[in-house]
Amino acid sequence: MPDVTRVFSDFIDRRIADIQESISVDFSEYAGDEVKRGLRNADGTGVMSGITRIGDVRGYKLVDGVRQPMRGQLIYRGIDVEKLIDGFMGEGRFGFEETAYLLLFGKLPDEQSLKTFQDILAEYRALPPGFLEDMILAAPSKDIMNKLARSVLALYSYDPNPELSDLRSELDKALHLIARCPVIVAHAFAAKRHYFDNDSLVIHRPQDDLSTAENFLHIIRQDSAYTHGEAQLLDLCMVLHAEHGGGNNSAFSCRVLSSTGTDIYSSIAAAVGSLKGPKHGGANKKVIEMFQCIEEGVRDWSDDEEIVDFLRRILRKEAGCGDGLIYGFGHAIYTLSDPRAVRLRDLAAKLAKGTPYEAEFNLFASVERLIPAAFEKEGRSASGMCVNVDFYSGFVYRMLGIPEELYTPLFAIARMVGWCAHRIEEVFNQSRIIRPAYKAI
Repeated sequence: MPDVTRVFSDFIDRRIADIQESISVDFSEYAGDEVKRGLRNADGTGVMSGITRIGDVRGYKLVDGVRQPMRGQLIYRGIDVEKLIDGFMGEGRFGFEETAYLLLFGKLPDEQSLKTFQDILAEYRALPPGFLEDMILAAPSKDIMNKLARSVLALYSYDPNPELSDLRSELDKALHLIARCPVIVAHAFAAKRHYFDNDSLVIHRPQDDLSTAENFLHIIRQDSAYTHGEAQLLDLCMVLHAEHGGGNNSAFSCRVLSSTGTDIYSSIAAAVGSLKGPKHGGANKKVIEMFQCIEEGVRDWSDDEEIVDFLRRILRKEAGCGDGLIYGFGHAIYTLSDPRAVRLRDLAAKLAKGTPYEAEFNLFASVERLIPAAFEKEGRSASGMCVNVDFYSGFVYRMLGIPEELYTPLFAIARMVGWCAHRIEEVFNQSRIIRPAYKAI
């Protein structure tokens, strides 16, 4: 009997060229057909595909049909996120829970409503009996996002009425997912650390009197130790990542599946899979990898000319990841600034000052300042482009001592709120199955 593996390998090798030919398309030949690649218009703006009350991302103005750059704004339910942050930080409070309340219910909570909401999340954090042992420890994964997606799907089997989809039931499932997501991620990390990194297995249970940010630090750290300042910074990062409009890839993925009438677990798992990609939520890890190359390749971090030369090498695919991309730079909507990046940069500067991270932060700031010059010297334009949230978020997480493999899962923990809000809006607002057309050629 022939070696099936070898036969298959030879079969595929002989047909790679056929596959490449069959998927190759010269889109310039079909310009007249107005194919909206990536669901985007020719000027880079997104194709209008829906209406939402949840979040708004503002990065440019249309004047006589032409995009005019503007300072970026992120709006949650009609409230500028900058004002939201100034409100709870000015009073020394954690803000993620009230942000979740705002995104789900459309208005800010009063003191009693917020307390009840926090109590519900505390009650819902507990995983189903046997879930930790059977779904996380019994099948650990090297990738935490992969484990999160599988765990979300598995929760369907632990739900006594997983297909029940009236508004009350959907909200109950959503709150369970929001509460459980940080616990699943933290336990998945403990399993990964034990089974793949040969570390001790330490499992901490969530505490009812702690915020989401405090609980996460309590669970992932073997000694459960953290400072109030660390928890506040993580809380802020989660608020900044909680929502970003209906057009971002993961929220849109959730809405696409939700439009079919499928269950919430399938829809949210799709969103997790989308966020895992390096062009979306995985970009913060790619930024750190890119800076490792920059730090090794640039001898004098204070030499602007040397930094620009190295950035040009990245653009020419001679350095970095070899794909010609400067990660953390550019955004589909933001032009002059990403308000999330601005807030994180300011906080990173304060955190790094007087610490061993200060020189590295200065390098980050220099790279941000010099990217346009590198583009210009390569004969390319960086006009209307700015650094995005991923540029500084990984650096902030590293200063918090959070391992790199948790950067994107932390994004998912925060964005679970936005996904659930978009899911509810899609299902209960005259939903119509989403089906764009593709031109057959």
